[in-house]
Amino acid sequence: MSARNPVASTDPSSGEADTRFFGQPKALANVFGVEMWERFSFYGMQGILAIYLYYSVTDGGLGVDQGVALSIVGAYGGAVYLSTILGAWIADRLLGAERVLFLSAIVIMAGHIALALLPGFWGVGVGLVLVAIGSGGLKATATSVVGTLYSADDPRRDAGFALFYLGINLGAFAGPLLTGLLQTTLGFHWGFGLAALGMALGLVQYSFGRKNLPVAASEVPNPLPKERYPLMIGIAIAGVAVIVVLVLTGVIRADNLAVIVIIAVIAAAIAYFAVILTSKRVTADERSRVWGFLPLFITSVAFWSLYQQQFTVLTVYSDQRLNRDLFGWEMPVSWVNSINPIFIIVLSGVFAAIWTKLGSRQPSTPVKFGLATIVMGAAFLMFLPFAGGGANSTPLLAIVGILFVFTVAELLLSPVGLSVTTKLAPDAFHTQMVALFFLSVSLGTAIAGQLASLYNPDDEVPYFTTLGLIAIAIGVVLLVSAKPVLRLMRGVR
Repeated sequence: MSARNPVASTDPSSGEADTRFFGQPKALANVFGVEMWERFSFYGMQGILAIYLYYSVTDGGLGVDQGVALSIVGAYGGAVYLSTILGAWIADRLLGAERVLFLSAIVIMAGHIALALLPGFWGVGVGLVLVAIGSGGLKATATSVVGTLYSADDPRRDAGFALFYLGINLGAFAGPLLTGLLQTTLGFHWGFGLAALGMALGLVQYSFGRKNLPVAASEVPNPLPKERYPLMIGIAIAGVAVIVVLVLTGVIRADNLAVIVIIAVIAAAIAYFAVILTSKRVTADERSRVWGFLPLFITSVAFWSLYQQQFTVLTVYSDQRLNRDLFGWEMPVSWVNSINPIFIIVLSGVFAAIWTKLGSRQPSTPVKFGLATIVMGAAFLMFLPFAGGGANSTPLLAIVGILFVFTVAELLLSPVGLSVTTKLAPDAFHTQMVALFFLSVSLGTAIAGQLASLYNPDDEVPYFTTLGLIAIAIGVVLLVSAKPVLRLMRGVR
């Protein structure tokens, strides 16, 4: 084992099939574990973040204006997905996916520790920056590392990814339950501390299992020439300096953070599309497919701008409008965030079976995207029968039903989106096209934060009606345009 490569030289394509983890390679257990605990800490922290920001100081919060608090949460979520681009670049050019995953887990843990131990806004600022960068790096590399465990023709590959996806949702389910319980009994910082502990557990078990990973997990696919290191270091220092100056001069503030992230993501997306579409390495068919991806990108942004309000508007709704009484005991606000992962675990297999059964007769990707956005808009309209009902008047069962519809919409778009992106990507820009899909999630999440600042619990009808109808309209437009979009996609469905 060389100093450059801390992982063992296990070859996933060798004749000896490792089946020690539910029929899968033993190394999957380690990546499964670190991703599960990362999702535990991520969703556990996010479940209590908004209320920590806008709860009064006497209630253990920071007393931030509610609209500003939701904008910060949205900006943070957008920054996580924006950071996947940085994580992917470092993995591809400098360190390899495995090392970036390991270092990202350490950065995430440090971020949660900062939230738990540093007082006030210092803790929020340092903590959210570290968690956003770390989560982006881990998200960008974990899937890649899982892929190195299998040869291209290994029949266990899909089942392995399904098991990995289960780990994600187990963490997303348990995180809000336990951090919310600690937040209500001991205080917010104990909840943040539990998120740090969860990430530490994931990091420890992953550290012991790194030796089981194949060499491919730590290879650098496209190494950056060493003579370009000074230039990259200079760009990085200049970028950080610009951000610091903008913060110190008041250009970047808490109340406009979501807008800043939105502008940054739009600029990055335009740049990506421009580079790909104007490249001489892209053939005519590939260029047509990229144009075909554009309406899918726009629809994806619309979808995520509603879906990601689970962590902004729905948090406020759960706090102020939802009846959380369970047999005389008041359920923590964050527990609502554990409902969606349950439905994902149950319905993922159902959707996979449906698409398998339909085969070539299943709806095309534009139709699935259009239906997803229509269903998401309908979910927002489902809030209307409970509008104006007063504090804590909405039945818990109603939110369970609405989140069921959220999940149906997600499963129509999210797994389909990553799949079609890889199919539409030009050979020379495979990674960049995947980054574009993540940018649509980033932009939608940041917009979710900005839109949430307009939400008024005392006058909900205009908010839910307007956003619900806009989403439905966007979905209908894509359905009507499905055939022209498919022509642009040149044989990809």
